[in-house]
Amino acid sequence: MTDAQDRRVVGLVAGSHFVNHAYIVMLAPLVTVLATRFDVSIAAIGLAIGVQNAVVLALQLPFGYLSDAYSRTLVLGISLVAGTLGAALTAVSPSYWWLLAAQVVLGVGVAGHHPAHYPLLAAVSTAENRGRAYSTHAFGGAVGLAAPYAVVAATTALGLSWRVAVGVVTVVGAAYAAYCLYGFRTVSDDITRPGLAERPDERPTLRSVPGRIQSLLGTLTASRGILGLTILAFLTSVSAWAIRTYTPSLLAAGYGLPGGTASALTSAMLVVGSGLILVGGALTDRIGTGPVVIGGYGLLTVVAALLATLALPPLALGLVLVFSGSISLSRPARSSLADALSARADLGKNFALVTIGISLGGAVAPPLFGYLIDAVGLARSFALVSVLGACSLALGWRIVRDARQTAPSATPAAADD
Repeated sequence: MTDAQDRRVVGLVAGSHFVNHAYIVMLAPLVTVLATRFDVSIAAIGLAIGVQNAVVLALQLPFGYLSDAYSRTLVLGISLVAGTLGAALTAVSPSYWWLLAAQVVLGVGVAGHHPAHYPLLAAVSTAENRGRAYSTHAFGGAVGLAAPYAVVAATTALGLSWRVAVGVVTVVGAAYAAYCLYGFRTVSDDITRPGLAERPDERPTLRSVPGRIQSLLGTLTASRGILGLTILAFLTSVSAWAIRTYTPSLLAAGYGLPGGTASALTSAMLVVGSGLILVGGALTDRIGTGPVVIGGYGLLTVVAALLATLALPPLALGLVLVFSGSISLSRPARSSLADALSARADLGKNFALVTIGISLGGAVAPPLFGYLIDAVGLARSFALVSVLGACSLALGWRIVRDARQTAPSATPAAADD
């Protein structure tokens, strides 16, 4: 295993994260357009996005098992190919029901990316560079989330159809899928496949499925740290989706900013958040997971509480720039903790479980906070984000403390990093 090979794997996986995240939010900037085109409600388009998320949730653990037991690049290939097929089917959808089916296929593709990515990253990272490896991966995903919005803005300005926008994302994804899978052809089997000792002795049969599921659930629930990280991922995902979705409303309705200014400030916040992911990775490697987790979630708690007052002076609204960035800062540390708390044979399954927490947060937050804003107002709703930040801070501190004593796969230095 060479340094050049390690860097190549990190780069290829980060690029795959970009593509998968672009697929995840591909419909988000087109909700109103699609509702008009297919003569359905906005809620119906939301249902299509929800169907995609439901498929992602359902397939996390199966893909995690496949990655841990057989091949990480097999799962990566399924992810990229199925995701691109789902995106292509979306671009040519002649009806709403076709669009719905396309989201099922797209969900199959999106479901595989985390169970494949994290074991690959773990295989090429060490205690000295783990935070930077995970932050590079997270940065690729963060840019991927922003890409469809830019594509839709550009195609709309040119007067082009929504199908062109989805087609552009699809073509980029298809080209990268071919490049990525070709690039992994020369990567060592030590990285792309689990060790011989970690592979199952027998092929699974229908009769063995109940026992295997019981064994899998037993493995997952045996680690308090991984379960804690799953809850932490859920809490921070709820906060992140609430911030991304409703910060423009907070700035416009709560602080009286013009709509365009509120959107621009929110966009700037997401850009700053992408940069803070890289900062968080470097800090994780330099000072350890504990200070980064505490600093990030502590900052989230304070900033959310201040913004919830709806009384900050205009100059102080610059705090918005670090609002979602406070979560981004801690993401590489959270991933490093999951790595340190996982036995090598369970990496894919454990990261799949943490991803379930992330996906559940994304499913819950937009409708929950939309209801709360209507029912109790912006101030109390964003005060809840501060409460979630405080809960994340307390839980994160507890997980970091326990990780120093219980990490099964790392040296003490790795557990503390």
